[in-house]
Amino acid sequence: MDKILEAVVMSSYPNNVKQGLVRRVIEAAKQPMDSEQCWSMLELSTKLYLTGDTKYKREIGKEVLEVYGHYHPEEFEEFFNVRFLLSLLQEGYGPLGKRSHYVLDYIQLGLQFILESPSANSIFSLLRIEVLRKVCERPSPKQCAKISKLLTQHPQCIPVGKHQVLFCQQLIRCIGQFQCVSEGEEDIMEFLEQVNKVSGLLQRIWRAQTSAILPSLKELFTIISSTEEQEAPSNALASVVQFVPLELMDGVIRNLTNDDSITDVQMMTAVGRMIDWVSWPLGKNIDKWIIALLKGLAAVKKFSILIEVTLSKIEKVFSKLLYPIVREGALSVLQYMLLSFQHSHEAFHLLLPHIPRLVASLKKEDSNSATSSLEQLAELIHCMFFRFSGFPDLYEPVLEVIKALPIPNEDRIKHLLGQNAWTSQKNELACFYPRLASKSETGKIGLINLGNTCYMNSIIQSLFMASDFRHSVLNLTEGNSQPLMTKLQWLFAFLEHSQRPAISPESFLSASWPPWFTPGAQQDCSEYLKYLLDRLHEEEKTGKRIYQKLKESNLMSQAVEHHYLNKTLIEKMFGGKMMTKIRCLKCLNVSSREEAFTDLSLAFPPPDRHVRGSTSVLQVEEIGPQFIEPPENPSQLTGSPWIQRKAPMARNPAAPPMLVETLGFQEPGEVADPLNGNAVGMDAAKDPLSAFGEQACAPKDSRSVSDLINYFLSPERLTAENKYHCEKCASLQDAEKVAELTEGPHYLILTLLRFSFDPRTMKRKKILDNVSIPVVLKLPVLVAPEETKEVCQREKDGASPGSGFMSVVYDLCSVVVHSGISSESGHYYCYSRECTDTIPHGHPQDGTPKSASDKQLDFEIQWYLFNDTRVSFSSFESVSNITSFFPKDTAYVLFYRQRPGRQSCLLHEALAEAGRLHGEPSLHKDLMEAISKDNILYLQEQEKEARNRAAYISALPKSPLWWRDFDRDKDDDNSSGGCSPAAGGGGSGSFHGLVF
Repeated sequence: MDKILEAVVMSSYPNNVKQGLVRRVIEAAKQPMDSEQCWSMLELSTKLYLTGDTKYKREIGKEVLEVYGHYHPEEFEEFFNVRFLLSLLQEGYGPLGKRSHYVLDYIQLGLQFILESPSANSIFSLLRIEVLRKVCERPSPKQCAKISKLLTQHPQCIPVGKHQVLFCQQLIRCIGQFQCVSEGEEDIMEFLEQVNKVSGLLQRIWRAQTSAILPSLKELFTIISSTEEQEAPSNALASVVQFVPLELMDGVIRNLTNDDSITDVQMMTAVGRMIDWVSWPLGKNIDKWIIALLKGLAAVKKFSILIEVTLSKIEKVFSKLLYPIVREGALSVLQYMLLSFQHSHEAFHLLLPHIPRLVASLKKEDSNSATSSLEQLAELIHCMFFRFSGFPDLYEPVLEVIKALPIPNEDRIKHLLGQNAWTSQKNELACFYPRLASKSETGKIGLINLGNTCYMNSIIQSLFMASDFRHSVLNLTEGNSQPLMTKLQWLFAFLEHSQRPAISPESFLSASWPPWFTPGAQQDCSEYLKYLLDRLHEEEKTGKRIYQKLKESNLMSQAVEHHYLNKTLIEKMFGGKMMTKIRCLKCLNVSSREEAFTDLSLAFPPPDRHVRGSTSVLQVEEIGPQFIEPPENPSQLTGSPWIQRKAPMARNPAAPPMLVETLGFQEPGEVADPLNGNAVGMDAAKDPLSAFGEQACAPKDSRSVSDLINYFLSPERLTAENKYHCEKCASLQDAEKVAELTEGPHYLILTLLRFSFDPRTMKRKKILDNVSIPVVLKLPVLVAPEETKEVCQREKDGASPGSGFMSVVYDLCSVVVHSGISSESGHYYCYSRECTDTIPHGHPQDGTPKSASDKQLDFEIQWYLFNDTRVSFSSFESVSNITSFFPKDTAYVLFYRQRPGRQSCLLHEALAEAGRLHGEPSLHKDLMEAISKDNILYLQEQEKEARNRAAYISALPKSPLWWRDFDRDKDDDNSSGGCSPAAGGGGSGSFHGLVF
């Protein structure tokens, strides 16, 4: 019968004819027959099954085997013996070089017919040894899957005892070497199925024998932490982790992170490879294990490992959000990596260039998965905006693409940041700030944030960029008794000459820190600035001088010389004077008091005070019951705002009162010329109430700085509970109070009072109103008669002496921005530029002032953005638009520098004279030596850092180029790829890139 069957199978008949003949042979085999005939048929069917060159032949061999195993069990058991199986497993079947690949399938087929036979146990014992030997030979994924299928169907063949643990470990070693050589989708799906079969066997063994789990995991960690392997282990190892019971997670992670035998390099290698597992499809709980290990490392303060791994892997994790099949796990890992990386903006900023592309791709996908991921991603981005504010130039493109997505409230953001931080002790991460490779391309130096000290950093950078003040501080002599000013000099010197990308202001912080400030808490930068200037002023005022007096000008009168040389440096640079007058509305008696100031605190007008017409200038007469009119005789001016004044006949009798004017962007050919004509100087004293042009840079209906100043200078009615005690009337009376500037400071500091106390919440709330900032500001200053006379003689411009207002022109040089909604939280950063005189020595030799057209105005001077350690180029456009893009980022403290003019010419000439005598500031010997030593130390630190970092980076596993995920999606509108919901996991190319 075996000959007949062989002849039929080998014949050239059509398959349907063959099938009929074979069916007859099989039916005949169900009848009793002698042992020799059975043996011949078993040999033929074994040959067909193991060496058949077509699927049809193997199917016939299988059918015959099954019939003989069922109807002739004794003969089958005799044929299917231990010796025969050992020969199959060790030597194979078929001609040399063409050994059959179906031996394991054949054994699995035969086992079902000998389970009850006496030889079954001996066969099981043989297979327990042989499958262990097989996996030690590192078979292919296909052969491993066959072993797993065999053992899953016949668990009696699974090794036991110590051999079982060894078997699990060797099986994991096999998985670590699995590679899919084909990029075809069918082949990849077959590969994934094979891996799942193998890992499924491990799950079965672990369920039955939990003692095998920990040794298996130890072997897994040994594989992924190895730094000796030429090739990284397969991501298929992710399939093993998904079957480890989650209740073991805490113990496993604790043992790993506290094992002193594991080096940092090994741990970093293992973590990096585990993070690569996010690309493994269909895996469960992989993200949970990755996050648990990252948290475990944070618990034992392995911050250097976390930092290196995060910075090297976060972009790859981010790219996996393109693929629906792994998106959920990748997003979980990404969220933890970003929310925990709170000491630096580096990780988040690595993703900024790629966010718009990803958002566009998710929107195009338009699936439930994509919509959910977009919302979670937007929440994550807003958390990062909140934590690392002060980068408007980088964030604007990202903000634009997510503007339509939901915005989390601040409580939610704080909750997410709070629960994911590596540590609650910020000083534990102090040694990791900053990790900057080189100095900023701007040439400027940043300041390290020492734990919510951005309020100080922004103020220090603004003062440093006030070049006249900086030069004066750097020129101070050695051997003084002003410790705080000396520390400021050292800090300025290091900001000027250090080679570091950022320096620590720790010494200056400890010296200048207000005693009522809470360590580590956010503070009000305006409050700090006031305290700092007051401290510096008081130190010098009490005789602890380090400031070398400016050389007097030959043109200075004795009175003026005494006036300037008896001022402290703070008074000279930031000091102004203001006259406060109160008039009793009953007896019309006026009392006045002159006060010095270093900054003007500007309150916001009530909401019902609207900007009139198209101008953004708040007119004084809209506030007080009376207003200033021009005098008939300028020599009769007394400076009182309540004296009725008539306009000259040649002027419009309805001319408005003296206003603060602002200058903004002008059209080409219409450059503002504030120093010509009647706009500035003593000509303005002839008619201090002449109308100024409208502000050009203020958005319609928005408030401007000029609105706030005009509101500050407008008359205030004192009535009811605020009645004024008139000395003349000797009783409380209704009165009016008005403030007038009598001396404009060299640097004008304006604080916008954005924080007000809310009695309902018992907290200070923030006014988020947008305030347009003029780049040029004209401030009305009241001039005394004697000063008017002297200046008129100096200028020889024919102006009549007398008391009146003149306009002092200021250029914007710094803007400190507060990001947040509370004074107790948020972040400070600043925009700054160096405003200096274009004509370095004041006036030309002929004594006539230069016009504005001869001076670089407004926008040509480079702006910089200072945000703690980061310094970047910026522009006035960014300054102007910051609140439009980021509503919580608002201008808070403004620094303006006075242009050389009539009132300021004496100080400017003194500064210019000092500049001629000293040139660039010359630092004393000790300070220069300290800077030189620190620069050498920094170079040594850089060399050491480079060596250490090279060792770390070389240990990190190499992974495919992450950006290919983005490039593959680029302009590929017709292919489904990995992003399309219809793709079901991506096309062939994208799927291969995803997994491997």
